[in-house]
Parts: sequence; C-alpha cells; structure tokens
Amino acid sequence: MLTNLLTVLKRVLKGLISGIGRAISTVGIWLIALVLLFEEWGWEYLAAIVAWFGRLPGLRWIEGRIRGLPPYGALALFVVPALTLLPVKLLALYWLGNGHTVLGVSLIVAAKLGGTAITARLFMLTRPTLMRLAWFAIGFNRWMAFKERVLTRVKSSQAWHQWHAFKVSVKHLVQRIRALF
Repeated sequence: MLTNLLTVLKRVLKGLISGIGRAISTVGIWLIALVLLFEEWGWEYLAAIVAWFGRLPGLRWIEGRIRGLPPYGALALFVVPALTLLPVKLLALYWLGNGHTVLGVSLIVAAKLGGTAITARLFMLTRPTLMRLAWFAIGFNRWMAFKERVLTRVKSSQAWHQWHAFKVSVKHLVQRIRALF
C-alpha cells in the first residue's frame, strides 16, 4: 500500500517537475529569442549606419587600422564600447533614481542602440582576424548553431505565424493608404 502511494507521488512529482521545466524552457527560449531577434534585425541596420560614417576620410583610416589588428588586439577592442558606455549607463541610472524616468530610459535605449551599432561594425571589421583564433571560431560556430535552433523553434510557433500575418496585413494596409495619396 505504502509503495503504491510512493509510486503515485513519485509519478505526480515527476510530471509536475517536467511541466515546470517545460514552462521555464518555453519562457527562457522566448526571452532569448527576443534578444536574438533584436540583435539580428538591429545588428545589420545599425552596422550599415556606422559603415556610412566609416566612409568619412578620417574614419576610413581608423577602420583600416582596425582591420590590421592582430587577433588578440581585435578581441581587446571589444572592451572599448563597454567601457565608454558604462559612464553613460550610470548617468541614466542616476537620472532614473532621481525621477527623470523618460530621460533615463531614453539614454539607456540610445546607449544600447549606439553600443550595438559600434559593436556590430567592429565585429564586421575584425571577424576574419578573430576567426583565426581556433577557440573563438569554435565558440562562434556553436553560438550560430544555437541561435539558428532557437530562431527556428520560435519561427515555427503559432505566435510567430500570427505575428507575421498581422505584420503582413499592416504592411498591405499602409500600402493601400499610400496609394490613396
């Protein structure tokens, strides 16, 4: 009798733990997916904007120097955006703490966009050099495979299909409104 009760309790707990694990996994995948989608979409556009600035004469010379860095020099270069944005983010936190919510949040968003743009451009300039580091190439390839798996899972979900259908309908609506003018 006691062994049957223990078996049932064990089964119930196993099911409960499994359900909680699935829920955490699903929420975690969606949070990771949101970050990945922001980086994916923002990365290209922001890098293109910074690349446009890179065509300016003085910056063209700097980009040439960046491309010529040795592998560990290129890797060390990624510390620069983080260090330069740290005081900006601290200022934003200060403003948030003193009730300037819009100003603080705006500065955090601007720092995120600016940091992503600069990091994206730096990565585009240094990627060939960084890929000469075996451990970096292995890690990068694993990251890309993980990212692809997460995005594939998200893009196959019902929520993604509904969002995509909504986006397409809004796009068509905007095109029809533009055609009126």
